[in-house]
Amino acid sequence: MKYAAPALAALAVAEPAFAQEAAPDAVGGGTAYILNTLLFLIGGFLVMWMAAGFAMLEAGLVRAKNTSTQCLKNIGLYSIAGLMFWVIGYNIAYPGFEGPGLIGMADGGPIYWMQGVGEADVETGYSVASDWFFQMVFCATTASIVSGTLAERIKIVPFFIFVTVLTGIIYPVVVSWEWGGGYLDAAWGFSDFAGSTLVHSTGGWAALIGALILGPRLGRYGADGSVNVFPGTNIPLATLGTFILWLGWFGFNGASQLAMGTVGDVSDVSKIFVNTNMAACAGVVVAIIATQLRYGKADVTMALNGALAGLVAITAEPLAPTVGHAIIIGGIGGILPVIFVPLLDKLKIDDVVGAIPVHLVAGIWGTLIVPWTGDATFMGQLVGVLLTMVWVSVASGIVWFILKATIGLRPSAEVETAGLDIHEIGVEAYPGLANQN
Repeated sequence: MKYAAPALAALAVAEPAFAQEAAPDAVGGGTAYILNTLLFLIGGFLVMWMAAGFAMLEAGLVRAKNTSTQCLKNIGLYSIAGLMFWVIGYNIAYPGFEGPGLIGMADGGPIYWMQGVGEADVETGYSVASDWFFQMVFCATTASIVSGTLAERIKIVPFFIFVTVLTGIIYPVVVSWEWGGGYLDAAWGFSDFAGSTLVHSTGGWAALIGALILGPRLGRYGADGSVNVFPGTNIPLATLGTFILWLGWFGFNGASQLAMGTVGDVSDVSKIFVNTNMAACAGVVVAIIATQLRYGKADVTMALNGALAGLVAITAEPLAPTVGHAIIIGGIGGILPVIFVPLLDKLKIDDVVGAIPVHLVAGIWGTLIVPWTGDATFMGQLVGVLLTMVWVSVASGIVWFILKATIGLRPSAEVETAGLDIHEIGVEAYPGLANQN
């Protein structure tokens, strides 16, 4: 019996090799269609689950008197994104460019038509509906980023109006430049595998401009330059939200391989999972060490943001890097919130959940580092970052200023002090926390 274990181990190693030699490299058209569609659907509902992660993270990091409003904003923005991407967004994002255009519209009218019952075009490689669904949940993610930054001091109606424009026009235009085969792809060879710039920096720029125009929460910054800390109401909830986002990211990055019909595709998806996970792990560890060294104690919210920043950083190219590369990319991403959260406070830019360092700054970092391991040039990546900055900042600024000049963005000082829950949606703060500042 003492030789049984080595023999079985040798057999276990040998058998997969024989099986791999006998297996075809790719499956047939119908089977590939099924597997590719399944990848889109599984990836799509994992990214949809990220909406719950954003909601829990934000609800945990705001004060109790604003938690219900924050939850309403998150389920509302997801629903608006779905409707707007159906009506107009997808057609802008994927216009069928034949050259380096900047803005285009797909043929066939304002609505993206689905296949009929029982219909399937195997030549496309996947079902039309699965592709639309997968792309739509990315759109909703962009809006979630804005929600966290502007928490606790923006009225619901102007926020939802902004989300309507963001998900229907602003975000789809950026997507069209790369994933839609437009200007950045055709003229510069810009590469953004799963959206460090197209999704995360787009949301980050929109959030930054909104924060500048909206201003900080009342009492956040003292006249002497001091920063008043407003503790979140539920750190366990925020931690749960981070783990939900981490889980959803496997769909975000993994399904962006866009195919599962060959041995190579499945292997690549597996590698993307590992790199995505390791980048997040590195982000957490670096954030913990950095806060311990800087403040003499670890900061749980920085650890949460370290995970998310690591995830955002690896999103631009999660396939080409080795695991060692992914750890470095994610680790550097994890230190960015530790650096930029205090910097934003010095500039009196109030970012409630740290979304600007996590999604904007780490998104830029992840995009610019792609040439280190991927097939891209630094100049092409820089042009993509700058063009996104200009378009999203200008377009968002126009919308924010119009809303501020017409219906207003902020509630009254009295309402903000009392909390948005009771005045915006008629919900009292949780028992025992009604007097929380």
